[in-house]
Amino acid sequence: MIGIIGAMDIEIEAVQNRIEDCVSQEIAGCSFACGHINGVMVCAARCNPGKVNAAICAQIMIDRFNADKIINIGVGCSLSPDVAIKNIVIASDVCQYDIDMTAIGEPRGYINGLNMIKIETDKEISDRLARIAINSGEKIHRGTIASGDTFIADKELKNKIVCEFGAICGEMEGGATAQTAAANGVPFAVLRSVSDGGDDDAAMDYPTFKKTAAEKSTAIILKYIEGEKTQLEFTQQ
Repeated sequence: MIGIIGAMDIEIEAVQNRIEDCVSQEIAGCSFACGHINGVMVCAARCNPGKVNAAICAQIMIDRFNADKIINIGVGCSLSPDVAIKNIVIASDVCQYDIDMTAIGEPRGYINGLNMIKIETDKEISDRLARIAINSGEKIHRGTIASGDTFIADKELKNKIVCEFGAICGEMEGGATAQTAAANGVPFAVLRSVSDGGDDDAAMDYPTFKKTAAEKSTAIILKYIEGEKTQLEFTQQ
């Protein structure tokens, strides 16, 4: 079962609408749709924005629906001059920039329990997503995606995240999804399509580009699912 999580309807509805024999459930405020796409078992969920919502959704996805891999998709902001609006970012690793226990001697972003700052994504899943995006004509970037419970629209915050974590993209769910998946030993990946620059213009750019950005990430994940069917057929031969 592939678990696919998006924060908003615009990020996940197109996947949910493709599911055949769909069974829908609302659990803990998250909207789950499970069934098949091209013969591949899929559970696609809208978690709602924010890290706690993403963590709740990912844990339900694992416990209730037995997801054996989780892919978090959606939109994000650019934190790098090399990453333009409408570009695709596929995380090599994910961090949470708003964890701050520096007052008691721990480095910023340190995740107790996992005992790390950056959580590496699954290389196989991420590499496949990257190939699909490139073959679809998208400009892609690989690097750190930073998560926090703030819509980044401030140059000072943006620069702080870049300086401390070397992140190239910011958003609000990937880090919590990653932490939950890693804590459960479930492979995961995070894919973002860039909707804004995370700067003083973000509040204007985001409404303008979020639909196009979300459509790009959806198109890539649907092609990923199609590829899963091909892989299943190959292994069964």
